[in-house]
Amino acid sequence: MAQNGFLYRFFNGNLVLQILIGIVLGVVVGFLSKDLANAVSILGVLFVGALKAIAPILVFILVSTAIATKEMGVETKIKPIIVLYLIGTFLAALVAVIASFLFPIELVLPDAQQTSLTPPDSVITVLKGVLFNMVDNPINALQTGNFIGILVWAVALGFAMHYSSEDTKNVFFDISSGVTKIVKFIIRLAPFGIFGLVANTFAKTGFAALFSYGKNLALLVGTMLFIAFVVNPIIVFIKTKQNPFPLIFTCIKDSAITAFFTRSSAANIPVNMNLCKKLNLDENTYSVSIPLGASTNMGGAAVTITILTLATVHTLGINVDLGTAVLLSIISALAACGASGVAGGSLLLIPLACSLFGISNDIALQVVAIGFVIGVVQDSLETALNSSTDVVFTASCASKA
Repeated sequence: MAQNGFLYRFFNGNLVLQILIGIVLGVVVGFLSKDLANAVSILGVLFVGALKAIAPILVFILVSTAIATKEMGVETKIKPIIVLYLIGTFLAALVAVIASFLFPIELVLPDAQQTSLTPPDSVITVLKGVLFNMVDNPINALQTGNFIGILVWAVALGFAMHYSSEDTKNVFFDISSGVTKIVKFIIRLAPFGIFGLVANTFAKTGFAALFSYGKNLALLVGTMLFIAFVVNPIIVFIKTKQNPFPLIFTCIKDSAITAFFTRSSAANIPVNMNLCKKLNLDENTYSVSIPLGASTNMGGAAVTITILTLATVHTLGINVDLGTAVLLSIISALAACGASGVAGGSLLLIPLACSLFGISNDIALQVVAIGFVIGVVQDSLETALNSSTDVVFTASCASKA
């Protein structure tokens, strides 16, 4: 590849700058021509599809390789990361409760269209779903992107092959290296993919769909930004005793922007893996913590569930005491962990949280419908917060330095 050629300059250029150019061009195309935006949207579909396709394979290979080739006595630092995931998700729900009481919002509940969606009816249902996902057929887990099941089978294979010969372990290394190269290639195509996604989004919705529920959207956005720029930095500072903002801004730049437009924590796993490598983190740790975070670190989802539930409560004039508010935070945090891997998945868990206040599913599903209206921003920002926080918490615990 000639060093002065377009391809060389593209593949060795500044990826963030290229993505920003893609965003600007996508906005321009989206507003100027719906037909052209529809045509280039295939770039976004292909990009997200490639990420979703490689993510299950990447997780399975990296996790099994990390465990199979792990030296005895090497600490993976997974436990403190899981603790941060749990604390972060609960605090996100608690902050959302406080924000909802400081800025109470009432909804105009429309007649929601009847859908075939069946939300979980209890926390037990959510937990049972997680357990069943853990013992899913490994082939089916890879096909459907069931990352809980993929993690379980990857860990099992890793331990089973831990005492295999060095030649066998070298095969694991070689396969892992090959998959990583594929991931790097896909990530380099992000500017084209995001260009297609942005053009399609603005051509279809512009800003008109957001204005009718502006107050509710503003509270959601404000709370998520507060989590990203206040709560998360405090957690990182307490953990590392260092200035957290260089890490926060790096994760926003290299993870949150991509996640915002793909709207998929699963699709952003390869991006986060690449960022962890760039940050020189321990691969034995992040190869497990990043896919695990995509399934369990759901601060943004907890915010969505809590705020929309309390907006419903305020609309119906239901009084909420302190104990119930804390209980809602716990339920929202638990429910959020069941929202992984599905665009708008957190919205389907609103009826579960509403049931705490005796609110019927008919009313709760109207709120879900409102959520889908503002989802073009809500779900994008939620995914950006969820996914970038995976790297923030991992980097707080897994630095090689």
